[in-house]
Amino acid sequence: MYEIPVNVPVDTVKLRIEKTVIRRIPTEAFYYLVDLKYLWVTYNCVANIDISSFYNLKQLHELRLDGNLLSTFPWESLAEMPNLRTLDLHNNKLTSVPADAGRYLRNLTYLDLSSNKLTTLPSDLMDIWPPFSGAIVSKNTDILVTQRVILGFQDNPWFCDCRISKLIEFSKIVDTSVVLLDPLVSCSGPESLAGILFQRAELEQCLKPSVMTSATKITSPLGSNVLLRCDATGYPTPQLTWNRSDNIPVNYTVIQETPGEGVRWSIISLTGISYKDAGEYRCKAKNLAGMSEAAVTVTVVGVVTTTVSPQKYGRKPEAERQNTTQEESKLEPERTTTPLPTTPTTTA
Repeated sequence: MYEIPVNVPVDTVKLRIEKTVIRRIPTEAFYYLVDLKYLWVTYNCVANIDISSFYNLKQLHELRLDGNLLSTFPWESLAEMPNLRTLDLHNNKLTSVPADAGRYLRNLTYLDLSSNKLTTLPSDLMDIWPPFSGAIVSKNTDILVTQRVILGFQDNPWFCDCRISKLIEFSKIVDTSVVLLDPLVSCSGPESLAGILFQRAELEQCLKPSVMTSATKITSPLGSNVLLRCDATGYPTPQLTWNRSDNIPVNYTVIQETPGEGVRWSIISLTGISYKDAGEYRCKAKNLAGMSEAAVTVTVVGVVTTTVSPQKYGRKPEAERQNTTQEESKLEPERTTTPLPTTPTTTA
């Protein structure tokens, strides 16, 4: 078999396509299988999956793609499967997981990324699961089982630094709500940690940045100067960048300083502000352990005054009025005055 079959009965609930030479899953390959709950495309030669390959699989509960040649996966495609609980990508060639993948994984109870080529993960990925998610798990046994999450990360060449510090910390936590398929996950790098199990790995201090601005709202008169400041802490010492929520480039003077290890501040100077400078400014702090940001809103008040040209509106200058009077007098017709006749008076 070289292609995904198209003659599958429309009422199919479970479909298994295994041990073929299929190389890709085309767009909307299963759109007509609206009742499909279990899809296995395992141990084939699939190297390419389109972002719309799983279109209309609203009822799909389990997706297994293990044993293929995938170097990338369209994580956005998971949005087409709101009821998905199991995702198996074991034994592929995945080299990375994008930073925004976490938003599509929140509903999963089984995720297997083992036996790939992953060296790191997004620093915030583990935040979607307990204990980092802050979710409170009920002590009731029945509820606990339904909320259990199983994760597979073993057999990857992990580079153990702050980017996966939460994964390393997670491997040391005894928590029945989230379970590792294989708890004996080990580091492949750096050299000082090569071959060391996560459970025994000791990293340098890793702390996700915490950032705050000196104010959250600033109202300033038109034409004035404004300083925006943010302060951040974290290990390693975070880097700070400014941007605007409307994506307009921030072309202002920026001053940054690190007064001590794990501490950094930044000031942006807005001089002679105009209405175009109004908006939301975001200060982003980032290090290997994660990223945080804080925002400050700038409001500009005042009225733009405009001087009206006297030549166009209002009274005319004196010289111009005199010239106008002379011109008007030339246009008037000449008038001749004739004296009245004199009547003689007779005195009796």
